[in-house]
Amino acid sequence: AAANGLFRRAFHFNSQPDRLPEPEPGRQYLLYVHVPFCESLCPFCSFHRVQFRAARAEPYFQALRGEIARYGELGFDFSEVYVGGGTPTVLPDELRKTLDLIRARFSVRDISVETNPNHLTAPNIQTLKSAGVTRLSVGVQSFDDELLRRMGRYQAYGSGAQTADRLAACLDAFQTLNVDLIFNLPDQSADSFARDLEIVRDGVRATQASFYPLMATAATRGRMRREMGVATGDNEAAFYRMISSGLGDDYQAESAWCWSRGANMVDEYVVNHDDYVGVGSGAFGYLNGRFTANTFSLREYRARIAAGRLGITRSRDFSRRDQLRYHLLMRLFGLQLDKSVMRARFGEGALGALWPELAVLKLAGLVRDTGDELRLTDRGMYYWVVLMSGFFSSVNRFREAMRDQWRVESRAAGSRQAELTGVIK
Repeated sequence: AAANGLFRRAFHFNSQPDRLPEPEPGRQYLLYVHVPFCESLCPFCSFHRVQFRAARAEPYFQALRGEIARYGELGFDFSEVYVGGGTPTVLPDELRKTLDLIRARFSVRDISVETNPNHLTAPNIQTLKSAGVTRLSVGVQSFDDELLRRMGRYQAYGSGAQTADRLAACLDAFQTLNVDLIFNLPDQSADSFARDLEIVRDGVRATQASFYPLMATAATRGRMRREMGVATGDNEAAFYRMISSGLGDDYQAESAWCWSRGANMVDEYVVNHDDYVGVGSGAFGYLNGRFTANTFSLREYRARIAAGRLGITRSRDFSRRDQLRYHLLMRLFGLQLDKSVMRARFGEGALGALWPELAVLKLAGLVRDTGDELRLTDRGMYYWVVLMSGFFSSVNRFREAMRDQWRVESRAAGSRQAELTGVIK
C-alpha cells in the first residue's frame, strides 16, 4: 500500500518548467538519453515512441545534442550513459554524433544503447563500437515465431532463428550483450518460454538477459487483445520461477529481473544511481529528490531547445519519507540495500523512519537483515517484480496522460492556426 501511494504521488507532477537542482561540485551523474522513434510500433509497448521518419528524426537528434550541451553548461558531468527508446539506432550516424559529443564533453566510462534485432548488421556494430558503446541491449521479447508474428515483430525484425544468429555473431563485439525477453505473453506456453531460456543460455550465450513481465496499460490493452490475445497474470509467477532453473549456474541474478554471466552492467540504470538526468522528448530525471519529465511533444521539444531551454515541463519534489521509500524500492530491486550508503545519503535515522515498511517485509520473509545490508530473499525477488511492475505501470499511465495532453494541445493549436490563416486570406 505504501508503495502504491508513492507511485501515485510520484507521477502527479506540477508545471514547473526548467526547475532543476544545481549539480554537486565534483559529482558524476548518469545521463539517460531518449530516442522515441521506432520502425514498427509494438502493440504491448507503452514507452514514449513515434513512427520513424528520417525527416523528423534528424532535427530531433540535433535538438538532443543541444540539450546535452546545455547540461554541460550548467556544470553537470556524467560517468555513465544509457540510450533508450524507441529504437536509438534508427539513424546510426546521428547516434554516433550524439555519443561523440557526450564523450568529448563528459567523463564517460560506460555507454549502454538499446536496439532491435534487424539493426545487428556489421556496419551498425562497427559504428556503435567506434562510438564507445560498452553494452548493447537488444529487444528480442521472444524467439517463438508465432508469438513474434502476433506482436508484429516477425515481419519487422525477422524470425527467432535469424535473431539468434545475429546475436551470436556480435557476442564478442561488446563488453556486455543483453537480451530483453518478455514472459507471460498471451498464449505463451511453458515449453515456448523454456526454449527461449535455452537459446539465451546455449545458443546465443548472451552475457546478460533481462526478463520483463508483460505490463499492459489502458492504452495498449485493446490493441493487444486484437492482435496478441487476452493477457492474464495467471502464470506470471510460474514463468518467473523457470528463469533461474532454466538459465543454470552460469547466470547470477543482478536485479529482480536481470541475470548475468559474471560482472556486467545492470539493465535498469535506476538500480545503481541515486540521481540521473534525462534528456530527449519524454525522458524522466531524478535529482536530489526531484522527479522531472520532459515534454512529450517533438515540436515543443525542438522549440524549447532552440530557445536555449531544457526539455523539462513537469517536476515533483518528493518528501523525505518518499525519498527513503524510493531508495528502498530501487536498492532492493538490485537485490541488496547497503545500510551505510543509506545513512550517508539520508542521515542516521533513515532506516528507523521506515520501520513499519521494514517490519512488514521481514515478517513476510521478503528480506533478510545481514547486519550491514538488507537482502531480498528468493520469495522477495518475485514480490519485487510485482512492485516494479506497479512502478512502471504508474510511469506508463503518466506517459499516456502526457501524450493525450499534447495531442489535445496540438489539435487546438491547429484550429487556431486555421482560424488565423482564414483571417489572413
